[in-house]
Amino acid sequence: MAAGPFDHDKLHEECGVFGVLGKPDASALTALGLHALQHRGQEGAGIVTYDGAHFSAERRVGEIRDTFSSEDAIKSLPGTSAIGHVRYSTTGGSGMRNVQPLYAEIAGHGVALAHNGNLTNSTILRHELSAAGSIFQSTSDTECILHLMAISDQHGVVDRLADALRQVEGAYSLVGLGQNLLIGVRDPLGVRPLLLGSLDGAPILASETCALDIIGAKFVRDIEPGELVVFTPEGEKSYSPFPKMKRRFCIFEYVYFARPDSRVEGISIYDTRKRIGAELARESPAEADVVIPVPDSGVPAAIGFAQEAHIPFELGIIRNHYVGRTFIEPQQKVRDFGVKLKHNANRAAIEGKRVILVDDSIVRGTTSQKIVKMVRDAGAREVHMRIASPPTTNSCFYGVDTPEREKLLAARMDVGEMNSFIGTDSLAFISIDGLYRAVGEPGRRANAPQYCDACFSGDYPTTLSDRASGRAQVQLSLLSERE
Repeated sequence: MAAGPFDHDKLHEECGVFGVLGKPDASALTALGLHALQHRGQEGAGIVTYDGAHFSAERRVGEIRDTFSSEDAIKSLPGTSAIGHVRYSTTGGSGMRNVQPLYAEIAGHGVALAHNGNLTNSTILRHELSAAGSIFQSTSDTECILHLMAISDQHGVVDRLADALRQVEGAYSLVGLGQNLLIGVRDPLGVRPLLLGSLDGAPILASETCALDIIGAKFVRDIEPGELVVFTPEGEKSYSPFPKMKRRFCIFEYVYFARPDSRVEGISIYDTRKRIGAELARESPAEADVVIPVPDSGVPAAIGFAQEAHIPFELGIIRNHYVGRTFIEPQQKVRDFGVKLKHNANRAAIEGKRVILVDDSIVRGTTSQKIVKMVRDAGAREVHMRIASPPTTNSCFYGVDTPEREKLLAARMDVGEMNSFIGTDSLAFISIDGLYRAVGEPGRRANAPQYCDACFSGDYPTTLSDRASGRAQVQLSLLSERE
């Protein structure tokens, strides 16, 4: 699957998860829920169902519209319970063997797992498990959890899962499917989102509320950090099998990952992104004639910036939504114009004007260079760029596909150098305190930050055991694998 012209210069979330128990059309509901979560992963998708006697599984490379939209695909997945997963690979590669949910028979019980997040000791665990005789079928870190369940001395799927998770580090929001059993669990820090909904009394687990909206389900509550919740036909039970820790939800979910129409951790993503733009306008104003978003992710922040600065908002860059995985691979001469395959300047909104461009982040900076050049070529008198997140100076190890630190522009340059590199008249990022204010906090507590903001601060909330043990290179080889 070929990436779009801008995709290599954006951060990518690893995946989205969905689960339902006790609905006759469970596989169809799951496919719809995954469709709503498609922004969280486009490389592969899978659904596992249970019909009271047998598990059925379909895992396919590609997007939901191409893999689970047919009647035959849904009919091949009978049952009243299902879990599903959409994937963008971080640990492991993008091939079929890493598409989730992963299924196994453990001590006579079938169990399937779908995982959002990343384990920071998976390489160590894989080495230890392999040395003890485990045979891995994938390069996904999620498979370590299944192997740990298999060797656990506990009884039953739920106790084995809790035992396995006590041995892992990092971030995980999991949905699991057993025999007449739906499980949801978040790591003790709550780094990745997971919430509970209800559809006519049937429990729904999902990464975001937009997956509830598409099937007409009602939001009930967020699964708490460190909570393991189990649903059976008899009802719901909640457990707290892990040590209590201070919540460290990923703040970048509010900046970029979550869909604007979702509510995550009780907060409207759209409203938060507008507040981020308003904070950015207060912190880093510029004399300008028009505010223009870099679509689509920069739109809400640009609206907030324009409203706060009392500067007109215009769609000065138009996105072509029909460029994607099926676009023919161009020759190099044509590839040089790749930025215009997906975005094009709206000259009528730009020519002769002082422009403020608003984007969500800068990763490598190559896309920003092309965007600025495109806007200047459309006749802009000045180009000022404002970024709705602090400088991304560190890699993420909790389920976000980020380049190695030396490839991050902000890790190599200060803001002045970045301004020269990108070619803007001025460049500014929201401060980390400004970002915290936008999500409802008075500021970042230096010694006890309220969120995981390691990509901006380098303050990782868990041990990075794989890296500390010298196995970082092995991990990086898994990250870069493409099958």
